[in-house]
Amino acid sequence: MELEQYRIYSEMARGIRKAPLVLKNANIFYAHSGEFRKGDVAVADGLILGTGSYSGERETDLSGKYLCPGFIDSHLHLESTLVTPGELIRQAAQCGTTTFIVDPHESANVSGTDGIDYILEQTEDVPANVYVMMPSCVPATHVDDNGCTLTAGKMKSYLNNPRILGLGEVMDAVSVINGSVSMHEKLGLFQDRIRDGHAPFLEEGELAAYALAGIATDHECVDYEYAMEECRNGLQVLIREGSAARNLEAVINGIVKNHTDTSGFCFCTDDKHIEEIRREGHINYNVKRAVQLGLAPEKALKMATIQAARCYGLKHLGAIAPGYQADLVVLDNLRDMNVLEVYHKGIKIQKDEKTEIRPCSPYLKNTVHLNNFSEKDLRLVHTGEKAHVLQMVEGQIVTEDLVEEVPFREEAGERIFAADGIYQKIAVIERHKNTGKTGVGIVKGFGITGGAIASSVSHDSHNLIVIGDNDRDMYLAVQELLRTQGGYTLVENGKVYDTLPLPVMGLMSDAGYENVNALLGKMIPRAYEMGIKKGFDPFITLSFMALPVIPEIRVTPRGIYLVKEERILSSPFEA
Repeated sequence: MELEQYRIYSEMARGIRKAPLVLKNANIFYAHSGEFRKGDVAVADGLILGTGSYSGERETDLSGKYLCPGFIDSHLHLESTLVTPGELIRQAAQCGTTTFIVDPHESANVSGTDGIDYILEQTEDVPANVYVMMPSCVPATHVDDNGCTLTAGKMKSYLNNPRILGLGEVMDAVSVINGSVSMHEKLGLFQDRIRDGHAPFLEEGELAAYALAGIATDHECVDYEYAMEECRNGLQVLIREGSAARNLEAVINGIVKNHTDTSGFCFCTDDKHIEEIRREGHINYNVKRAVQLGLAPEKALKMATIQAARCYGLKHLGAIAPGYQADLVVLDNLRDMNVLEVYHKGIKIQKDEKTEIRPCSPYLKNTVHLNNFSEKDLRLVHTGEKAHVLQMVEGQIVTEDLVEEVPFREEAGERIFAADGIYQKIAVIERHKNTGKTGVGIVKGFGITGGAIASSVSHDSHNLIVIGDNDRDMYLAVQELLRTQGGYTLVENGKVYDTLPLPVMGLMSDAGYENVNALLGKMIPRAYEMGIKKGFDPFITLSFMALPVIPEIRVTPRGIYLVKEERILSSPFEA
């Protein structure tokens, strides 16, 4: 700050000169001290000058209302909201989230650095602070078949970008712990910056070795006990509440019951659909839900603001104090946490203002390559008495590896797996390089009958994934996604019920969130009517069933992957 400018601000801070904007009579949340006090907030040029008693050139009376720092989403994938980045940012900003720590590894897995550049370009001048973590695991593991490989060498050109905060979630824990050269090159490249983790269910020594590598956070805690293990190892726990993975209740209940110090916790959404953000909120929902579960509002707000800012080294964000950026949220009360107004850099965000959808390169809208796939590729021969079955878990993205007898039928002298109301078929088809790889397995607990559900959003390699109870409808679903160059589709009794096209890298729609919401509002209820259990978000849960870094069993284009054993089976009937 230039000295002359400081002198002007100093006079405003001391009340000698009026500030351009003063928010009057608010119940101000002081994040540093964790308390509310009534007073005014003076703002100039997007900067907080002071709190106390002020007169302004323009004044807004907030009597009876609560004023908090803008909320911070500590970890999310913009692509998972299904809409273009600018649309998502504007919708979530209306919920009070003014800072987003984005990991674009979905885009990078499909389109490499072109995908990362797309995210950076699309979020340059949105009404929020958007920071990017450099994707660390592209591909996620050595068994993935994705679109590109991102090496430490390719990352170097991004180091001078002020919006690149650090290294994105390190999913390949095995490579970290075993000292893989390529992985530790990436860790070394970001040794002076924040390095995000992804470490579900590591054993005690493994977790210590993982933290020893300098990884600072994790968002994969599904229960309080494991969250505390991570805290004891020095990791900042990012409590996730998204669309498929809802971990907040389990972790917060443990915190409340045990009177746990909350300084080691923040909030994130990870993956959350646009229609759910509009319906229930964003980080404000995490705060509200935590308070409903018994956490003190002051603690929940610190987790959503200053603790996240400190974790990511954002010294100008997360508090209402002199010198901090004027990112502010006005709440009606501390029970319902309804967001009334949001300010970014001292400018009020207009509700439901139309977002201009920026075009993207045609190259990014031609990413589904599948020339020789046929219905016979889905055939699953029953070769044993029992099979490895992927048990899906309601409200979670973890799975269980069951070994069970499954139904079959006789066909041309062979036993063929026969889906029913309990067991269905799952297939993952490589879609980036037209390799022809198709992995076929068996799922339990999902429940779809009379058709198929398919998606080109399939973490993190984003191949085509489909679950169904008959090969005809599964094949038709795959062909429909080839036609639309990505998306979500439902097929019922030999006909496409409906499709949400996601042509931008097979991940996002550029048709506007209204169209996305309308189609999802039609397709999701239909998916439930087809038997999918209400404990699942049909499409988001589906999208995680190929992710080989989440226990216990997944399906990849190479076959069944047993996560704990790090072993691929060509058939679920292998021992």
